[in-house]
Amino acid sequence: MSISTTSTTTTSPPTGPIVAVLAFAGIVVSLMQTLVIPIIPSLPDYLNASPSDTAWAITGTLLAAAVAVPTMGRLGDMFGKRRMMLISVTLLVAGSIVVALSSSVVPMIIGRVLQGLASGLIPLGISIMRDILPPQKLAGAVAMMSASLGVGGALGLPIAAIIAEYADWHMLFWTSAALGIVAAVLIFRMVPESPVRTGGKFDFAGAISLAIALIALLLPISKGSDWGWTSTTTLALLAISLVAFLVWGWWELHTTKPLVDLRVSARRQVLLTNVASIVFGFAMFAASMVFPQVVQLPEATGFGLGGSMLLSGLVMAPFGIVMMLISPVGSKITNAYGPKITLMLGAVIVAVGYGIGIFAMHSIWQLVMIAMIIGTGVGLAYGAMPALIMGAVPPSETGAANSFNTLMRSLGTSFASAIAGVILANMTMSLGSSVLPSEEAFSTIMALAAGSAIAALIITAFLPKLRAPIADTAPETADDIASALTSSK
Repeated sequence: MSISTTSTTTTSPPTGPIVAVLAFAGIVVSLMQTLVIPIIPSLPDYLNASPSDTAWAITGTLLAAAVAVPTMGRLGDMFGKRRMMLISVTLLVAGSIVVALSSSVVPMIIGRVLQGLASGLIPLGISIMRDILPPQKLAGAVAMMSASLGVGGALGLPIAAIIAEYADWHMLFWTSAALGIVAAVLIFRMVPESPVRTGGKFDFAGAISLAIALIALLLPISKGSDWGWTSTTTLALLAISLVAFLVWGWWELHTTKPLVDLRVSARRQVLLTNVASIVFGFAMFAASMVFPQVVQLPEATGFGLGGSMLLSGLVMAPFGIVMMLISPVGSKITNAYGPKITLMLGAVIVAVGYGIGIFAMHSIWQLVMIAMIIGTGVGLAYGAMPALIMGAVPPSETGAANSFNTLMRSLGTSFASAIAGVILANMTMSLGSSVLPSEEAFSTIMALAAGSAIAALIITAFLPKLRAPIADTAPETADDIASALTSSK
């Protein structure tokens, strides 16, 4: 196998426009995740379908993303990361147009699945940065790209709420399609292709077995509350998932061109970062489960604020804005002290934010303050995770490794959704004829999120220390990348 590499210092293009375009594309893709949230209660009326059928508009996107992220990462390593980014954006645009033209549930689900297949763009963008940017610019660019995930998700709620309130709901997806086209043009014009390729054959058996394992795991996680956590369907899917993961792991260890190199993934730095990512994904998503509901619950509950969906979206907006603003600070900490310290600091800040939130969620300003604290910690942590991964894998594995790490974070958010759903369904109060989540339910979720952040801190503490920085040379190996990310410029 031959791996093509080119020095990043001799032919580096202007970095500012490239980073801006990649971050914009990441925001466009992450907007897709929250675009449908304001209209979920109205989807049965819009599509003339049952709530259980329209729920697949969310579930289908989740499953498609789980399959697409690791697959696109490996394809990017093999055939070009920019090429796979363009394919991802094309799928986003196609899915948006399908939904925008839909008036029934089947095309809606098909379009949302196509949108979910675009989710591999963000880890691909992070990976291409490693290949084309000079080392002194890498940490800041990675932090900015990672922040786009939170920015798009947080800003998507108020934007979608405004469009849904004042225009036909189809405009949400025409807007998504338009933004996708802009992103595609900018990527095509501004982003060069990565010089790093692995070549070889794609691991179809690994991709299929991993897809089966992930779908069989995420289906009961997302639908377990409807099916029953001890139902035959739920237990059977979990058993299938376990078997499929074992088969996938065996195959990946025995094939010469694996989808995910498990031997590389078993390295302490990669393994612990991925475990911390799962736990941190839980902590990050908890705010999205708590804040919008607290804002919208009636004031008669004693803790609800009686606000609108738009207000709840505006409360979450500072979360994403702070993630973007903190990314330069995170890159400076990473350059000076290493990504391990940045991740640990982020975990501490998130734990503090949720700790305050347990006792202070009784006004809009309190929720905004907590969202900003948590957003600061998440911004630091999400910028450090790809840096830790890239510091431990060879250039030929960057796309697959970053994509697998993104998948781990997504699993954490899926677990958060399922666990929070169980808590909210079981810790309730009565208000007239309505049964609503109690204040203790939200406090419990916040406490679990704080505990998750502390667990991520403990896991991160066991990461190995990166070696001392090297001189100003272009990183050509995994060790050099690790050193470059810890160099103080």
